[in-house]
Amino acid sequence: MKNALFAVMCAAAGTAFAQNDQVVVLEGARLIDGTGNAPRENSVVIVRGDRITDVGTKGKLTYPKGARVVDVRGRTIMPGIINAHGHVGLVAEGKNRADAYTRENVQAQLLQYEQYGVTSVLALGLNRDLGFDIRDEQRRGGIPGASLFLAGRGIGVPDAAPPVPVAPDQVYRPQTPEEAVAEVRETAKHHPDMLKLWVDDVYGKFPKMPPAIYQAAIAEAHRNKIRVAAHVFYLADAKALISSGVDALAHSIRDQAVDDELIKLMKSKGTFYVSTFTVDESAFVFAEDPSLSQDPFLVQAVGPELVQQWQSAEYKNKVANDPNTPKIKAALATGMKNLKALQDAGVRIAFGTDSGAQPVRIPGFGEHRELELMVRAGLTPTQALAAASRGSAAMLGVSDRGTLEKGKRADFLVLAANPLEDIRNTRQLVSIWHGGREVQPRARTVATK
Repeated sequence: MKNALFAVMCAAAGTAFAQNDQVVVLEGARLIDGTGNAPRENSVVIVRGDRITDVGTKGKLTYPKGARVVDVRGRTIMPGIINAHGHVGLVAEGKNRADAYTRENVQAQLLQYEQYGVTSVLALGLNRDLGFDIRDEQRRGGIPGASLFLAGRGIGVPDAAPPVPVAPDQVYRPQTPEEAVAEVRETAKHHPDMLKLWVDDVYGKFPKMPPAIYQAAIAEAHRNKIRVAAHVFYLADAKALISSGVDALAHSIRDQAVDDELIKLMKSKGTFYVSTFTVDESAFVFAEDPSLSQDPFLVQAVGPELVQQWQSAEYKNKVANDPNTPKIKAALATGMKNLKALQDAGVRIAFGTDSGAQPVRIPGFGEHRELELMVRAGLTPTQALAAASRGSAAMLGVSDRGTLEKGKRADFLVLAANPLEDIRNTRQLVSIWHGGREVQPRARTVATK
């Protein structure tokens, strides 16, 4: 049954994938272009193939002959969401499994991301080499779904993070700087879009990565023109990593408030910061907020077995009695304050969720929830949306997406309501346009909380 459903999904997506040479004019919407400029009312967006060929105001642009004109009056158009910290192929049938990284599973998850408005995703580590085959085939035009960027296997250390079951060919665990250098060189042969390092101890459960190893890995990655993102928690580790040249912090700093020293380091080095609030919130929210399990926007992204698990007394008791739950809540609160401080200080903010890393981190749903949490942390909707588009594109080093301008990829969302008035309106998906293809959303319902 699952294989049949996947085949139907791919067939439907593939039809849209093939219809990519038309000229389409979308007229009348409010346009949030991702540049930081004020929204353009009564806009016109002209799309030919996979590109935006012009942007303007209705009545001031000439439409190409024979173009299909789409009336989007009363709608809002915003850039497609770019998730600069997600995962694929780690969860199957509601569980983390070492055998989950299959072509079928990865492609199904890329489709799910896309159907929730995530038009690009960086799978930040724990990828089998199969992932590069999928990425490269997709870039040649063969696979639908969110555009896949890949960080390869990534580097941890023995008996340490990441603490999920994976196959032996999904993560490197060097014991020496020399081994780390060799593994970066092996990764470089695949031309990854980023390199991932796991540095912290996950609430004291594991040994940290020694500085000599991450310094060697960062230096070798940069020699191969590969950017590096690190899994972090502690302020001291963040400072040491930035001083060693890391390009992005892939999680919030959550042990204490950020200080002027860190801010100066990040601004001088141009380091990106990705908050991933849903990592912490997902550890307890489904047990504590029953309404989420009834939210169609979430339910359509997960199987019924997972929803039933969250609703069970056993699961709720497990979360309530976990000694780390209070620590995680405190970490989330600290992380939210730190994001606001870094945004106000002018640090480069990108966007990510760690979706797909665990069953509670839901591809598609998690990205809209993250936007909501960023606004709760004190960012304006404009700032949160900019992080999820222009900010993530800059972190990935890609200039063809992230804003809706002439010559950029036609990656955008058509919404029934204005997310600048209520960030949860990103969930009111009318249609998704990815590389000029119109994709129907899987879920359209606004969450109640």
